[in-house]
Amino acid sequence: MEIVMCFVIGFLFMAAVYLMLSKSLLRVIIGTGLLSHGAHLLILTMGGLGGSAPPVVSPGVTDYADPLPQALILTAIVISFGVTAFFLVLAYRSYQELETDNMNLMRGTEDHD
Repeated sequence: MEIVMCFVIGFLFMAAVYLMLSKSLLRVIIGTGLLSHGAHLLILTMGGLGGSAPPVVSPGVTDYADPLPQALILTAIVISFGVTAFFLVLAYRSYQELETDNMNLMRGTEDHD
């Protein structure tokens, strides 16, 4: 299962980098969201996907899930949701002011494409 997760994480990172290098501000925001999802899956995979019992230590239980990566990912999901909401509001406001989401036109350089 870890091999499949490695390919999924690699695909998410690849798609995130591709979107973050585009000229559209909305694509950059979607790319940062994909990058954070890839990082969450990476932390979860590196923490181990095994463990059949819940993370409750009791006598006789030796194979239990590690709760630390899950707690870190839950915190990171909340933070990335807040950052994404802030980025979307900032992009909407800049679109209202500049009437474009093209990064080159926002910078003031001419777009010849």
